[in-house]
Amino acid sequence: MPETPNLDRIASPKDLKGLDNAQLCAIADELRAETIDAVSVTGGHLGAGLGVVELTVALHHVFDTPNDVLIWDVGHQCYPHKILTGRRDRIRTLRQGGGLSGFTKRSESEYDPFGAAHASTSISAALGFSVASDLKGENRHVVAVIGDGSMSAGMAYEAMNNAGALDKNLIVILNDNDMSIAPPVGAMSHYFARLVSSKGYRSLRKIGKGLAKVIGVEEAARRAEEYMRGMAVGGTMFEEMGFRYVGPIDGHDVAQLVAVLKNVRDGQDGPVLIHAVTHKGHGYAPAEAAADKYHGVAKFNVVTGEQAKSKPAAPSYTGVFAEALIAEAEADPAIVAITAAMPGGTGLDKFGARFPERCFDVGIAEQHAVTFAAGLAAAGMKPFAALYSTFLQRAYDSVVHDVAIQKLPVRFAIDRAGLVGADGSTHAGSFDIGYLGMLPGMVIMAASDEAELVRMVKTATLIDDGPSAFRYPRGEGTGVEIPADPQPLEIGKGRIVREGSAVAILSLGTRLEESLKAADQLAAHGLSATVADARFAKPLDEDLIVRLAREHEVLITIEEGARGGFGAFVLHLLAEKGVLDTGLKIRTMTLPDMFQEHDAPVKQYDEARLNARHITATVLDALGRSEEAAKALA
Repeated sequence: MPETPNLDRIASPKDLKGLDNAQLCAIADELRAETIDAVSVTGGHLGAGLGVVELTVALHHVFDTPNDVLIWDVGHQCYPHKILTGRRDRIRTLRQGGGLSGFTKRSESEYDPFGAAHASTSISAALGFSVASDLKGENRHVVAVIGDGSMSAGMAYEAMNNAGALDKNLIVILNDNDMSIAPPVGAMSHYFARLVSSKGYRSLRKIGKGLAKVIGVEEAARRAEEYMRGMAVGGTMFEEMGFRYVGPIDGHDVAQLVAVLKNVRDGQDGPVLIHAVTHKGHGYAPAEAAADKYHGVAKFNVVTGEQAKSKPAAPSYTGVFAEALIAEAEADPAIVAITAAMPGGTGLDKFGARFPERCFDVGIAEQHAVTFAAGLAAAGMKPFAALYSTFLQRAYDSVVHDVAIQKLPVRFAIDRAGLVGADGSTHAGSFDIGYLGMLPGMVIMAASDEAELVRMVKTATLIDDGPSAFRYPRGEGTGVEIPADPQPLEIGKGRIVREGSAVAILSLGTRLEESLKAADQLAAHGLSATVADARFAKPLDEDLIVRLAREHEVLITIEEGARGGFGAFVLHLLAEKGVLDTGLKIRTMTLPDMFQEHDAPVKQYDEARLNARHITATVLDALGRSEEAAKALA
């Protein structure tokens, strides 16, 4: 290896092993530049990755990955890790169809031992690897890097509590890139971090413990050390959970990182937490200057940092929801809003700016968010819990036990319903119709356009006898006129959008536009189609559905959700009503029974067979016109 190494020569982490600290710093500088350049081409999560460049280099230098287990949490910190682990030649395919995932992914590389796209899972998974290693007689280190807000979730502390009780060899690195528990101010904290991770300190500690036992002051000695260290570095809480605390250390100081990691690696005796303070967006001026440190970016100009954003043709569904909720809250002081670490993603940053005392960001804690909302509802407030569909999954027990059983009027604003493009299967809102629809008393609405969404916000405000939910997708709306004075919907009633005679297309959600296109295509085949907007997945509009089934030869249901949702509810209804015995040709169109990979949304829906041509082909195939169906798909 030359004295001045080049990133081009780093084919795998093994190529980092013989380098000194100066050489590792040079690699880190190139790695940061490569990460910035790659994300400028693809878009994606940038700030968090820039904050862990030096840490990534140090970890792969010190540990023997992939034999040693390295888990990133949240996984969007992993772009530099991907570059160093043999994926540099594909890094500009990030989040593109057929390209690299924006998160760690087991099927992508042996260096990704555990997938992490949702937050706060790493310590639990790492403990599983550590226990398995002991049971199998393996000699491997297990490291979890947790940060970018992930320590705000209770699951991380549940895992630490368990790990401390089991006393397993586990290394947790707290990537503290937002609010430092105890900032590393000056040489003393650096010295202390090296000291408590060193062999000499551990030996002295053991001698001191033994002496304390002999003279009968063991508890007093333990507490004296604990509180001395706690006052110096803020580690008392972690020590109480059974972890030896090391830090805080400068997460951008390669020499400091390497020294501490080696000390911990070579002398580990039970679980250790290393507190590394980093700066999100570090080393890239536009990111450092931005309020969100360029957490997530579109394609951008590397020199200026300017992001390439096209002018939207219509407002986003998220923005429409936010403005509608603000309008309702202007007239109703009981309305409050809750989000779980996604104020910008859910639009509640706008609500919070207008009503700072009535908007609550609880951190990455969806279970708490839901039960907190339940408490607000029980106390007479009107809470709106704005959560992504995929994140609401994490709070399901709270939805059942704390909201539904008690019939509390919590309103769930479900963002990112349906497929989400570049974020892929981990963030797709595929399951909420099914998992909410099975709950007694739950009202579920799905907006077909922006105007409908505004009316659903109004409707949810007025539901005061139980829980309700309304779902809407990521991205732009259809451009319809939004009513200035929205009227509430009649609960459980859909609407006919187009009248026909032979075929009925019953749409739930934003596939309505594709359903209308399909009706035009079917007309070219001599088939007259009725198109209906169901509006409600629960309660169903029984009169409308039964009429559609009895008056048409073919009935198609279509939804942006997995099997077991709206289509299944319709089938249950028609079976109970005896309509299925009449020879009706019914087909349910749902998301496929698979986890779809990341891609452009239009391609994802094409793969899911939920676009207009697929609706047309489904109708033709149901009528036995298979050749015409094949041509419709061509």
